[in-house]
Amino acid sequence: MRTRRRVPVIALGVTAMFAPAFPAVASGQDVRPGATAAAPASAAQQLSWGSCDPNLPTTTVECATLTVPVDYRKPKGRTTELSVSRIKAADPAKRRGVLLFNPGGPGGPSLFYPLWMAETLPQSVKDRYDLIGFDPRGVATSSPLNCGTTTRNERLTFRPYTEATFAKDVAWAKDVAAKCRANNPDINHFTTRNTARDMDRIRAALGERRISYFGLSYGTYLGAVYTQMFPRRADRFVLDSAVDPKLVWRGMVQAWASEAEPAFDRWARWTAERATTYGLGNTPAEVKRTFYALVEQADRTPLDLGGHPYTGAEIRDWMRWDMYRPKLGAEFVVKLKDAAAGKPVEPNPPYVPTDNELSAYVAATCGDTQWPTDPAVYQADSRRDSARYPFFGDSVSNIVPCAFWKPPVEPTTVVNNKVPALIVQNEWDSQTPPVAARGLHRALKGSRYVLVDEGEGHGVYGRGISACAEDLTTRYLTTGRLPSKNVTCAVNAAPAPTADARASAPGAPQLPGPRQPFGGR
Repeated sequence: MRTRRRVPVIALGVTAMFAPAFPAVASGQDVRPGATAAAPASAAQQLSWGSCDPNLPTTTVECATLTVPVDYRKPKGRTTELSVSRIKAADPAKRRGVLLFNPGGPGGPSLFYPLWMAETLPQSVKDRYDLIGFDPRGVATSSPLNCGTTTRNERLTFRPYTEATFAKDVAWAKDVAAKCRANNPDINHFTTRNTARDMDRIRAALGERRISYFGLSYGTYLGAVYTQMFPRRADRFVLDSAVDPKLVWRGMVQAWASEAEPAFDRWARWTAERATTYGLGNTPAEVKRTFYALVEQADRTPLDLGGHPYTGAEIRDWMRWDMYRPKLGAEFVVKLKDAAAGKPVEPNPPYVPTDNELSAYVAATCGDTQWPTDPAVYQADSRRDSARYPFFGDSVSNIVPCAFWKPPVEPTTVVNNKVPALIVQNEWDSQTPPVAARGLHRALKGSRYVLVDEGEGHGVYGRGISACAEDLTTRYLTTGRLPSKNVTCAVNAAPAPTADARASAPGAPQLPGPRQPFGGR
């Protein structure tokens, strides 16, 4: 575990003290520039439910389409369509309302996410809620954005900084931004604030006074923005693996580098202790030398991982995920070592985002907040962070298309409210580290924070990581009662298979890929 101020660990079987959730904030709805009030139920669209897919009967899940304004400041102007799904509450007599889902991104589809979550949600939750999925505006089946990128190199968002390649990186960033504008004239309106407004339109169309919500990763930021804009519409909000609203978005990306260093140290120690198993070194220093030697070799000549070439930069990017689960990281480096020796290895396909995933990602991250516009800022930061955080600092501070984006149409959302929420977080999370979860907890003053001590991976609820965290989350969703104080939970003695080891529901599109910036894995 990391050195930090500790609160007591609560293991399975120990009942936490609970306190009633605070009442919703009594302030007016969305009062920031460009805001619009929630549509009254009488004026809401009526959803026409039907089949989602021939392989998915409507008795399992049903889908509908909702039309919303592209620009909420012009409610009678251009529109865009959202795909919405519903799994009805299993016990109508116990039904409380609706539970919306977002699994991350930005750019992650969530139309069928409730089907996937239903595999692990307790029956008590499924009895009480209609499970509602939706593809956010511009994503997948919801009028998808398309920037027109065609190659993997175009879609490589995080590029290792070098003096020799920086001018090419600037040209790439400028080109992608120009393509996105040319192909999507309204792209500046595909932001998190407008997605939150879309969620409120979904609420109204469902005929609900309030919504409950489960958001993972980027979905925690979307949920937090909703609580700020529509505080009286928020019921029970679970925010899993959290984004710090004060760090969106460049600060969150740069946190990957600072947090990767202690994770890499931990992985090297773990692997050295198992030198006879993995053969990567007898000490942490030797293990690190083995890894960086493979990176240098791949930078000269990419390593063939079952027909898929990996450069040193791609190895570091992949390893940044795997090393947070040390066994996965060690197995990946063994495969690299075998490939470097010319041995055949099992295929390891690199993650290549689709054009839509890239397009939706840059639309939200560039449109939510103003990024530096001077390439010299990125160059200076990359030089600094290459030295401070050698594992990944050069990539996360390098230039991105947001440097050439139009200014945001609205100010960045300042999250500062007392709406109740439950934040759950693994200690060793590659994408949203605990420092970000603590930041969200400070912003949401009515929230409680549950940390899984030594918890590994991205995502807590439904992952079989901590029975304590599962129990606290389920109690909140079913009773509305938050823990009376923040809680540190223990990991399970023998973790169950995680949700990310299971396939999506038959006939449903696959969930977000494992390398999506702020998506579930």
